[in-house]
Amino acid sequence: MKALTWQGKRDVRVEEVPDPRIEEPTDAIVKITSTAICGSDLHLYEVLGPYLKPGDVLGHEPMGIVEEVGSEVTGLKPGDRVVVPFNIACGSCWMCQRQLYAQCETTQVTSEGKGASLFGYTSLYGSVPGGQAEYLRVPQAHFGPIKIPQTGADERYLYLSDILPTAWQAVKYADTPRGGTLAVFGLGPVGQFCARIGRHLGAGRVIGLDLVPERLELARRHGIEVLDVSQLSDVPGALIDLVDGRGPDAVIDAVGMEAHGSPAGKLAQTAAGLLPDKLAQTMTDRAGVDRLSVLHAALKGVRRGGTVSLSGVYGGEADPMPLMEMFDRGIQLRMGQCHVRRWTDEILPLLSGDDDPLGVEDLRTHRLPLARAPQAYEMFQKKEDGCIKVVLEP
Repeated sequence: MKALTWQGKRDVRVEEVPDPRIEEPTDAIVKITSTAICGSDLHLYEVLGPYLKPGDVLGHEPMGIVEEVGSEVTGLKPGDRVVVPFNIACGSCWMCQRQLYAQCETTQVTSEGKGASLFGYTSLYGSVPGGQAEYLRVPQAHFGPIKIPQTGADERYLYLSDILPTAWQAVKYADTPRGGTLAVFGLGPVGQFCARIGRHLGAGRVIGLDLVPERLELARRHGIEVLDVSQLSDVPGALIDLVDGRGPDAVIDAVGMEAHGSPAGKLAQTAAGLLPDKLAQTMTDRAGVDRLSVLHAALKGVRRGGTVSLSGVYGGEADPMPLMEMFDRGIQLRMGQCHVRRWTDEILPLLSGDDDPLGVEDLRTHRLPLARAPQAYEMFQKKEDGCIKVVLEP
């Protein structure tokens, strides 16, 4: 089959790889009909290369049709249409019983000290072949895949794989009081959904912050108040002034480790990327530093006693944090990989009706064949051609 493989920094290629097969009785094989490029895929494209090897198959936002199931998969049959969550969970271990599916103890990568295995996401998370491919082997298929209606465009449901429940969790963690104010840093795909979900779940005011004109315009189209951070010298100060001199009740950081405006963090990431893999892994594990300009702005811009919710991915081990200010101002901080299946039953009814309350059909800017995935990664990473979200068709 054809699949997108990682070959090196900013070097991904579509190659022929062996077809997946049933390896465990809880496996399924899914023929992929749509698969998306996620913002966190760009971390693999740029800074997490030391944890990849040439030929690794990327991608963790897939959906398709079940082709084959293992002997212990009773809830699925060939022909079912499914979305595959990005994290792999068994549904029955101690963590899963508490709906902490991103920490599943059955698939935890204990050798790396990490949580549940992820599709297409480095040796840190199990080196499981990903979904930017024609077919995908799905472990723990007795629990993970989300059955969806046979009709309706793929893009009605595709985002259940990651970015929609990730945004839903971020908003739930932010815990904005009904009628209160929510600010969202970063209006990429997750940030767009955070802003829309925030309004849907009762925030009286939602402010989106970014510096990319197309992202600002898309948010504005959905009734979000926007701030162009490239025009502001003091972003936290502007937020505080904008919201009663106190700041918003809650702030979501939907940017993560590669934020603009963090030259020291960028230098550290670049330096690590120049080292041999083993040395780079050691440096990242013990002394990794993220680009923290957005996180610091979120912590300084939220009101006293407010909540900061992180959905953007961070990977540093030696990040400097303004703990005195956080403590003095009573900031609550919530974060973590999304527990996808915890939220999908709440979200699915919003996707299957005639209306589209979360605007899922107004996010994708590019739909391309899998063969053009390398060009799509470059375009997405450089924010060219108004690119906000890419969906690939194998």
